Amino acid sequence: MIALIVLLVIIAVLVFWVIGVYNRLVTSRNRFKNAFSQIDIQLKRRYDLIPNLVEIAKGYMKHERETLEAVIAARNQAVTANTKASVDPSDAGAVQQLAAAEGTLTASLGKMFALSESYPDLKANQNMMQLTEELTGTENKIAFSRQAYNDSVMQYNIGIEQFPGSVIANMFGFRSGELLQATESAEERKAIKVSF
Repeated sequence: MIALIVLLVIIAVLVFWVIGVYNRLVTSRNRFKNAFSQIDIQLKRRYDLIPNLVEIAKGYMKHERETLEAVIAARNQAVTANTKASVDPSDAGAVQQLAAAEGTLTASLGKMFALSESYPDLKANQNMMQLTEELTGTENKIAFSRQAYNDSVMQYNIGIEQFPGSVIANMFGFRSGELLQATESAEERKAIKVSF
């Protein structure tokens, strides 16, 4: 009888332990998904600002049509990649596509801002100055959100890779999260200089 009670207590402790580890993994996974949603909010804000910037620049940069079209094309590609990644932030391929699309968009914006330096009237335009200030603030928020996301993913990945979490993660099909990493070339890694 005592052996049966001891066995039941051991089984109960084991069940509660599995439940505890499982709940910690779920909490970590939800934290990194929430962190991605914070990036998503800032990226959508960025995507909304870009057409307005291009529209204002069109009037001044008539000879730079190719550059402006490249910015819009890169923006549209980034929106598509962001939509895919938002559906499932644990999809490594979607997160990598988003990082690549964001790198292309950043490079396109950098070229546009570099060219805009040649247009003093554009630099002095009040709407352009306001939009670039908003874009700069949004870029800072995106950087902060990416760092928070990567921290959350790292914590989650540690949880599913360390013993005993790895056993529970394998039992219940937890997949590791994908860190957001820079995919740009050295030229694209340069910060966008926004000065009007």
